[in-house]
Amino acid sequence: MTSVPTPIPSRTQYVLEGIKHRILTGQLTPGQALVETELAAQFGVSKTPVREALKTLAGTGLVVMSQYKGVTVRMVDADMAREVYDVRLLLEPEALRRTVRRGASLDIAREALTRADDATDTAERSLANREFHRALYVPCGNPLLGRMLDEVRDQAALVSAVAWAADPSWEREASEHREILRLALAGDADGAARALHAHIASFVERAFPDVQVEAQGEDGQA
Repeated sequence: MTSVPTPIPSRTQYVLEGIKHRILTGQLTPGQALVETELAAQFGVSKTPVREALKTLAGTGLVVMSQYKGVTVRMVDADMAREVYDVRLLLEPEALRRTVRRGASLDIAREALTRADDATDTAERSLANREFHRALYVPCGNPLLGRMLDEVRDQAALVSAVAWAADPSWEREASEHREILRLALAGDADGAARALHAHIASFVERAFPDVQVEAQGEDGQA
């Protein structure tokens, strides 16, 4: 018999989303301590929903729980970037290829791109960029593939937040996003997949020059 996931209580979900938003927009920085009592006061709740939210965030890889150091925002290093971006390079272009071949709607991706272009702050732009990428792979026709990419989505956003804080590259990435969407809307599944692969690879190479990510191209050549 298939088990049904236990819903997260509303207060815990509220705190979870609030902490996640602060992490992914740089308000809480890698290595920063997350103190239950302080967070409970900030969100106007007891420590219980804060504790449960932190456990969930630890499961997604955004925070680290240590017996000695307590809970901290996960540090971003070359190893983490390589692991996360290897997964994205292996799965995300193929998901987009399938999305295009199915003729799935890309309206959500188009809307997210517009929101990113119109954004007035880093937080708004970051969230719109995340939605753009997700809108490319979710309609791929394979729910498991979508969930696998969702698993690394937050960690990828954390890597991006750190990289953008050190070297903002919004305009270049926005231009690459527009080209990916143009190819996808034109029905060029392979071209869109190649452009997405190059986009993901070039970002991590710029942000973490020492990282060796999966270098195999979309044509199967190294």
